[in-house]
Amino acid sequence: MFQRVLIANRGEIALRITRACRELGIRTVAVYSRADAESPHLRFADEVVCISESSYLDADAMVVAAKNYDCEAIHPGYGFLAENASFAALVEAEGLAFVGPTAETISLFGDKSSARAMVQSFGLNPVPGSSGAVNELAHAKKVADDIGFPLMVKAAYGGGGSGIRVVRESAGFERAFAEAQAESIMLFSDGKMYLEKLLERARHIEVQVVGDGAGRAIQLGSRECSIQRKHQKLIEEAPAANIPADQLRTLLALSVKMAEGIQYRNAGTLEFLYQDEEFHFIEMNTRLQVEHTVTECVTGLDLVRLQFEVASSGELRLSQDDICLEGHAIECRINAEDSDFRPNPGLVSELELPGGPGVRVDSNLSRGYRIPHQYDSLVAKIVTFDTARHGAIVRMRRALDEFRMQGVASNSELHKRILDHQSFRNALIDTNFLQREII
Repeated sequence: MFQRVLIANRGEIALRITRACRELGIRTVAVYSRADAESPHLRFADEVVCISESSYLDADAMVVAAKNYDCEAIHPGYGFLAENASFAALVEAEGLAFVGPTAETISLFGDKSSARAMVQSFGLNPVPGSSGAVNELAHAKKVADDIGFPLMVKAAYGGGGSGIRVVRESAGFERAFAEAQAESIMLFSDGKMYLEKLLERARHIEVQVVGDGAGRAIQLGSRECSIQRKHQKLIEEAPAANIPADQLRTLLALSVKMAEGIQYRNAGTLEFLYQDEEFHFIEMNTRLQVEHTVTECVTGLDLVRLQFEVASSGELRLSQDDICLEGHAIECRINAEDSDFRPNPGLVSELELPGGPGVRVDSNLSRGYRIPHQYDSLVAKIVTFDTARHGAIVRMRRALDEFRMQGVASNSELHKRILDHQSFRNALIDTNFLQREII
C-alpha cells in the first residue's frame, strides 16, 4: 500500500478520500487554492500545500507538489482533473500512480461520440443518434433530419450538463448547434459534437464497475439517477427500482463484459437511459462518482479504499461472488443555492447536520465556514439507507427536517417536495420528472 498520497481536489470529496487514507495508514497531502484557504477539509490532512489563487486545474503544479512531498500516488477525486487524460499520463510519466484508469481509457471514453460506437461491439446499444462526430453545421442539419426531432446536441468531450442543447424542431437547430458548440469550445477546448434522439420519458440508470486493468472486472449493482435539473443530478438511489430482474441482470453482465474486454482499471460507471423496456448507453465516467455513497451503503464496501487497493497492487481482491447487495440507499445533494437555483455562497452562521440510524452525511461544512463563490454549489450529501426503499425515503424525510443551515440558502426544501410526491414514492420517475411535476 502507498505511504503518502496527494489529493488533487477540494471540499467533501477531498475529506472523503482523506478519511479512507487515514484508515489505510496512508499519509495525505491536501492541495488548496487561496480562495479555499479556510476549507475545513484541510484540518484533517497530514500536510497542506497551496497550488494556485483559485484553480485546481494546473496539472503541472499538482505533480510538482506530489514529488516535493514524496508522494507515491495522486487521487483526483471527481471533477477538475479527474477525467483529464493528459493529467493521468503526466502523473504516470513522472513515476507516480494515478488512482484511476489509464490515460488511454480516459481518452477513449472522453470522446463520447467514439465511445458510442465502441460499446456496440460488446452488445451495449447507444441512444439512437449520429454514428460519429458532426462538426460542421451543414452535415449536422442533414443528420438531424435523418434522426428526427426532438433531439439533443451534445459536446463529445462534455460533462456536468454542459455543452448540451435540446432541440424540438428543425427551426431551432442552427442556433442550438452553434450555442452548444461555442460552449464546448469555451469549456472543453474542443468543438466536436454529436447528436442523440431525445427520449422524453427515460430513466437514468447507472452500473458501477471496478476492474484490475488486466481483464478482470466486477459490477457493484445499479443506481437510479433520474431526478435531475438541467442534466445535473439531485437525488440518486441504489439499487434501481421497478426494472425487471432479467433485464437488469443482462445489463450488469454486459457492463462487466465491456469492462473486461477493454481491460478497464479501477472504478468506473456506465450510464444508460431506460425507456420502453430498453437500455441505451450514453457514456462512461472514468472516475469515482459523486453518488458512490449509495453503492457503498448497499454493498458494505469502501469504494475509495478499493480504488487504492487496485492502484497500489494491480489486483482486485474481490470476485463477483463476494458482492452481496442488501437494502436500499438514497442520496440527496444539498446545494448552496436560492429558490431560483442561483448559487448562494456566503458565511455559514449556524449548522445542524442530521444523524441517527441509517443516516450518513458527507460534507465539508462547518459553522463559521464561508462557502466560496468560485466553485460548484454542492456543499453536502445526505444519505439514508434501510432494508427497503420506503424506509429509506421516510428516513431521508426525517434527516432533511433535521438539517439546518443559516446564513446560506440551500435546496433542502426542494428535496422535501420531491420526496413527498406520490409518483416519486412509487418510483414512477424519469429525467423530466422535476420539471414536469415539481418546478
